[in-house]
Amino acid sequence: MSDNTVGSPSPTPLTLLGLGAMGTALARTWLAAGHPLTVWNRSPGKSAELAAAGARVAATAAEAVAASPLVVACLLDDASVRAALAEADLSGKDLVDLTTSTPGESRTRAAWANERGARFLDGGIMAVPPMIGVPEAGGYVFYSGSREVFDARREVLAVPVATRYVGADPGFAALHDVALLSAMTAMFAGARHAAALVADAGIDQKAFGTLVADWLAAMAPATAAYAGGPVPEDPTSAAVAEAGDATLLRTAREQGVDTALLIASAGSMNGI
Repeated sequence: MSDNTVGSPSPTPLTLLGLGAMGTALARTWLAAGHPLTVWNRSPGKSAELAAAGARVAATAAEAVAASPLVVACLLDDASVRAALAEADLSGKDLVDLTTSTPGESRTRAAWANERGARFLDGGIMAVPPMIGVPEAGGYVFYSGSREVFDARREVLAVPVATRYVGADPGFAALHDVALLSAMTAMFAGARHAAALVADAGIDQKAFGTLVADWLAAMAPATAAYAGGPVPEDPTSAAVAEAGDATLLRTAREQGVDTALLIASAGSMNGI
């Protein structure tokens, strides 16, 4: 597995399909690094800024694919990728799919690409657009699928954000991506629940937000236990934990806050 950003790559030409916020951020970094870039987007108005920066704008996705040996897709979903590439000739292309998808969709897309003569690499972006092109921000992309493609294209792929290869199974990048996003989603849901509890209590919201962030940061190391990490000794008895969960529920009801999140996670703190 690699975790690095590679500097000063040769100016590899590539095509980028999709100019949403993430696609545009990726495009800017490749153009700034001197890579000849062809872009396509379903809504052509988004390409004007990139054209001014030197990108070639293709009228169709098929035309964009024909322009480069390396094709990167960063679209809305797997169905968008399939639709965009329906008329494209993928023979001899390296297709890198950075579109958020399920592991099963990624495996299906890999087989589909291979059948059409392309080598396939799937990617899961662990960053938001402002982190692209900013190495110190800590973003990276999980990659899985063809190791040959990863090794051959690693330098250009590492220009916008660091790379982490996680295996030959094309579904592994998506699985890593969605698993981490799922953990993040639950964390933010918990933070929103906490904010709702104190919203009408006359408590300084900004100060409380800092307390939530500090508490979650302090608890974060214990989460490794859920993925096979070392399990610290927990002195809390089952009875105490059960009573604690009940208190969380009663407090939510007293404060008029929905209890669905707590009911779904009741007992989850046991055995951390």
